[in-house]
Amino acid sequence: MERKLPKNVRQIGNVSDTPKIYVEDYVDTFLNQICEKVEQEPIGAFLIGETAKDQNEEYIYIYGAVQMHDLEMNGKDYVISEETWKNAYEDCKQYFEDGEMLGWFVTTPGETTALGHNLAKLHKTSFPKKNTILIVKEPLEKEEMYYVHKFNELLPMGGHYTYYEKNPSMQNYMISNRKKNGVTPSETVEDRAAQDFRSLVRTREELRTQKHTSHLIYAGSAILILVMIVMGITTINNFDKMKSVQESLANITGSVAAKEDSSASTDKNKSEPTENPETSNTQNDKKDETNGEASASNPNDPNADTGQDAQTAEASSTAVINEGTPMPQTIGQEEVAAEKQESTGSEDSDENSPDENGEDGIYIVEAGDTLALISQKMYGDITHVDNICNMNGLTDSNLIYIGQKLLIP
Repeated sequence: MERKLPKNVRQIGNVSDTPKIYVEDYVDTFLNQICEKVEQEPIGAFLIGETAKDQNEEYIYIYGAVQMHDLEMNGKDYVISEETWKNAYEDCKQYFEDGEMLGWFVTTPGETTALGHNLAKLHKTSFPKKNTILIVKEPLEKEEMYYVHKFNELLPMGGHYTYYEKNPSMQNYMISNRKKNGVTPSETVEDRAAQDFRSLVRTREELRTQKHTSHLIYAGSAILILVMIVMGITTINNFDKMKSVQESLANITGSVAAKEDSSASTDKNKSEPTENPETSNTQNDKKDETNGEASASNPNDPNADTGQDAQTAEASSTAVINEGTPMPQTIGQEEVAAEKQESTGSEDSDENSPDENGEDGIYIVEAGDTLALISQKMYGDITHVDNICNMNGLTDSNLIYIGQKLLIP
C-alpha cells in the first residue's frame, strides 16, 4: 500500500530540495534527549524508516531511532563496532519490525554541524545506498544539519518536515530506554510541549473542519435561495404569458365574432333584391309591350277603343286589377318618384302616408306597392325586404296583392 503524505506537519528550513525528508515528532524529541546526555564522548543513533516515490518526487520517512550502545573514537575518526551493529539490529527487530535503517545520527561535545572528512567516509562505508541520511547536531545550541547521500556525495539539505501522528513503536522504545538514559525535568517539559503542540494541531484541524462545514451550509443555503428566486421569476413570467395568451384569445374571439356579424350582414344584403333603375325600366317596357299587344288583340278591352298606346294601356290595366287577385307589381323610376312626392307633402296622399298606414304595425298593400317600396316608405331604405318576407311568411317578394295586410317588423 502506497504511503500517504502526512497531514499535520511543521516545516523547518527550506524544503525545496529533493528528496523530501519527514521526521516524526517522537523521533525528534528522542534525538534532543540524547543531546542533553552528552558529556565527553559522542553519542549516536540509527535512523529507521522507509522511502517512497511519487511521480518525479522522492520521499524519506523517519519514524524510529535506536541509540547506539557504543560509538568509539579512534583519534579523530568515528568507529562503529560489530557489537554496536548487532545490538542495533536486535532493537530494530524488537520495536520496529518492518523498519529499515536509513542512516544515523551523531552529536559530539564541542563539535559543530560541519561535515568532516571522517564522517563522510564512515557514512559512505556504512550506508552506501542512495538517499541515506546523516544528521549532525550540536549539543548545546541544538543546531542541526541534514545530509543526504546522492550523486555519490553527502550533500547538505536546506530543510525538512516534522510530522505528527500516532507512533506506538517509538513510544514503547522510549519508555524502555528511559531507565538507561534517565528522565530529567527538561525531558518532561519537552513531552508536555509536544503534547501541547499536538493539542493545538488537533484544535486547528477541528476549527478547519467546522469552517469547511459552515462554508458548505452557506453554499447550500445560497443555492436554495437562488433556486427559489429563479422559480419565482419563472412563475411571474408564466403568469404574464398566460395573461397575454388570454388577452390574445379574447381579441381573436372578438375578431371572429365581428367577422361573423359582417358575413351575416353581407349575406343578408346579397339575399335582398336590389332594383336597378335600368333593369326595372327595361322590364316595365317589356311588360308594357306585352300588355299592349294583349289589349290590341282583345276587342273587348276598353283601351283598344280609346286608342291609347302600350304604356297607357299598361298603366290602366295595373290600376283596374280586381282585388283578391295576386299579381306581380313593378314600378318604374317615374312611379317611384311620384310615390316619393306623394309621401313628402301631397295633401291628397295623406290617407296613404306611413303615419297612418303601418303606424300600428300593419301595412295594407296599395296599388303600385312592392316590398321594396314598402320598405322605403316604412324605414327609409330597401334593406328590410327580407325581414318583411320572414315576418309574413312570403317566399316570393314580388307576390303581393292590393289590400293585403302585412306585419311590419
